[in-house]
Amino acid sequence: MSFVPGLGSSIQEQRDRWERKRSRTARELVQTEQHYCQQLKLVTTYFVEILKAKGTLRQDITENIFSSIKAIHSVNQSLLVHLENGYFGRGFDQFCPHLQHYNTYVDNIYNASKVLRIQLKKNKAFRRFKKLQETRPEFNNQKLEDLLQLPILRIDQYKHFLQDLTANTSPDNPEFQQLSRAVTAVSEVSHRIQNNTRCHENHLQLCRVQKLLKGRKTKVLAAGRWYIREGWLNMVPPKGAEAKPKMFFLFSDMLLQAKRCSPLHPTNGDKFTGQHMYPLQDCTLEKVFGHTRSKGGLLSLTFPRAKLLLMSSNQEDLNDWYQSLSSAIRKLQSKQTVVHHRDELHQRPSHSAADGHNVLSSSSSNNNPGRKRNMVSSESDRQADKPPVEWESSAPKRMKQGDTPEQRWDHLSSAESSSSGCVIL
Repeated sequence: MSFVPGLGSSIQEQRDRWERKRSRTARELVQTEQHYCQQLKLVTTYFVEILKAKGTLRQDITENIFSSIKAIHSVNQSLLVHLENGYFGRGFDQFCPHLQHYNTYVDNIYNASKVLRIQLKKNKAFRRFKKLQETRPEFNNQKLEDLLQLPILRIDQYKHFLQDLTANTSPDNPEFQQLSRAVTAVSEVSHRIQNNTRCHENHLQLCRVQKLLKGRKTKVLAAGRWYIREGWLNMVPPKGAEAKPKMFFLFSDMLLQAKRCSPLHPTNGDKFTGQHMYPLQDCTLEKVFGHTRSKGGLLSLTFPRAKLLLMSSNQEDLNDWYQSLSSAIRKLQSKQTVVHHRDELHQRPSHSAADGHNVLSSSSSNNNPGRKRNMVSSESDRQADKPPVEWESSAPKRMKQGDTPEQRWDHLSSAESSSSGCVIL
């Protein structure tokens, strides 16, 4: 066996670097966990427990604001004991099965902020109580609103700490598998937080656009709808008249055309009036000459019963519109393709079963011609007893009683878009 000079020392140096990085990460994790548990204790002691004893807030309101923070504090106290003793893998291995408390907290955080704002506005006793508690020296001038965000921020910190610990832990170490499982579990909660943030921001955008539109005729808020962008584009009339500027709002399933209200209007001077809603599922998009080096260009949008020519003198803005529209149409049509494919797969077994039944019936009737009349009559009797078949294609025309207004709007939009190319508002 040959010996390579310096190889053993370089491997040992690499291991030493890993150990130093691991020790530094572990020390920082323990210190931040101690501070985190102290802050959780402040909230549970000086807010949750005292509010429960005083009865300043109703129990359901208290639960809406603080959610599962007591359970999180209890779980993290157990984790801290393991971390302080150096059992990082074991500590997170026992901590991760309780991450559902974080999931509950994450899903409720925006509702908690809303309820807290309402109570601070309407409940004078709670407003005074909150201000008094926050002046305690233990809080170090921290506000309750900031403390309630700590579990959300801590999940992201756990993710980075665990990734660093795993990267600097040898695969032969018994803790390696435990830390790897913890990275996966915490990353799922982190992904949940990101999705909730995106949904919340999208909801705020939809609400903002809805407030920009005059009246209640144009409904923007709808389940599953995503805001993409907005801006002014010149609409070219079909008869060669002068192009007129219109405001367009692009969503994941439709393009909304609007015009500005009169600036002299006493209440709606800064709002828009919705004119047309163009569904994107059957839209065809073309760039007429926006791809050339000339200034600006045209976009052609073809719908089943309408056609739009949109012009912009800004080449960059036109390209952005083209990319946004193309992406929205492609995603919407790909979803429809998947749905149609699933429907075909769902219907195939019924056809094959019916064909097999017909084959069996014909073969049996051929073997015994005398029974053919009896079989036909009995089969017709059974068909008469069956209820009429309801096809899936007729389902969108009906609305369930339990549907929310947004879901009802989705049903109406799908029904309208199947019958016409646009909705005139």
